[in-house]
Order: sequence, then C-alpha cells, then structure tokens
Amino acid sequence: MYLYETHMHTYPSSACAAVTPEQQVKFYKSKGYAGIIITDHFLNGNTGCPHGLSWEKKINFFYDGYRRAKKAGEKNELDVFFGMEYGISGLDFLVYGISLEFLLENPGFDKLGLKNFSAKVRDAGGYIAQAHPFRQGFWIPSPGAVSPEFIDGIEVYNASMPESVNRPALAYAKRHNLAKQAGSDSHDTYALKPSGISLQKRAESIFDIISVLKAGQANLLCPFGTN
Repeated sequence: MYLYETHMHTYPSSACAAVTPEQQVKFYKSKGYAGIIITDHFLNGNTGCPHGLSWEKKINFFYDGYRRAKKAGEKNELDVFFGMEYGISGLDFLVYGISLEFLLENPGFDKLGLKNFSAKVRDAGGYIAQAHPFRQGFWIPSPGAVSPEFIDGIEVYNASMPESVNRPALAYAKRHNLAKQAGSDSHDTYALKPSGISLQKRAESIFDIISVLKAGQANLLCPFGTN
C-alpha cells in the first residue's frame, strides 16, 4: 500500500502554516508516506503573499511552497504533487490537476464565483473536492456543502475537524455519489493526526490520484467506515 497526504500547508505560502515545505517532506517521509499533495491556500484564502505584487510574482510566491517541497522530495525519495486550497465566501475547495502555466495565463483566477471557478478548473482538466464543508466559523456566511454539480468530490474525513463536521460530509458524499477523500489538513508536525489515502499502486502523477478518487478505489485513512 502507498500512503498519500491529500490536504496540507506550508509556510510562508500559507500564512497559517507553522512549518516549511522541507520540514513537511521530512516528516511525511518519516511516517512512511509515498507522497504528498501540497495544497497551500490560494491568493483568495489565508495566503502569506504580500500585497502589491504583479500577478506573475503573486503566483510564483504561492507556487514556491510546492516548488521547494518538490525539490526536497526528490532528495528524500518522497513524491510531491501540486494542488491548492481555493476559497469562496469562507468555503474551501481542494483543486488538483492544474498547472503553474494555467495560473500564470489566468490573471483574476482568485476572484471567481463558484460557477465560473468550477467551469474554469474542469475545462483545464482539473478536479475539485470541497474541504471540510460543514465547518462553522464567523467568516463563513453560509456553511455547508455546495451543489454537487460544481464539485467532483468531498473531504469526508478531515483529521483536524470534529466528528460533527466529518459525519455530515460523508453522508452528503454518499447521497450525491461524489468521490470521497480524507486528509490531515496539516499546518504543522507537532500536533498532527496523519491521514490521507492509500493506493494499491504508486501514483506517477496527480492524475493517477484523481482517477483513483473518482473511481472510488482509494482507501481512506480515517477512524470510521466510509462505504
């Protein structure tokens, strides 16, 4: 079995993270993971990106968390894939399968509403899963899962969230036949409850992981049954 983290953050790309890309790589390697997906907060989330930069410089600042992790992963024999956590009105979406080139060629990508965001990502061949959809917070005007037409999957287990958030997410995914995934939402390494997915074969690209998730063939690392 090959273990993969699906939801994690690095500093300074994510302002809320407490560890560097290099520290995350070493930690996950020590825990026996085959790979990780870097999902730093995009420019419309809790980003560490300074204000006043050009679009190109903003994107490169954001992307640097992945770039550094990828380099460290090559040294530590840990596969590192690129993703992001995209924010809309306090709700968060994990995005896999888009590229640096896509971001550079789409200034204003950080200002899209749900419908246009979903269409843009899917037109580029990407995958969207809503993260911790039932999380509550003063910054979330309307908590809950969005219409299934706009997403491909649901994070049914987030190791950083209570059962009251995770259980409704699992029920929603089942009701609407959405891809199910689990992740730790790691921001540090000292209080982490490692989660993620396990695959029968090693993923050669992020698209291998997307295919397995969509097919419902990933084993979720979580404390309750998800079938």
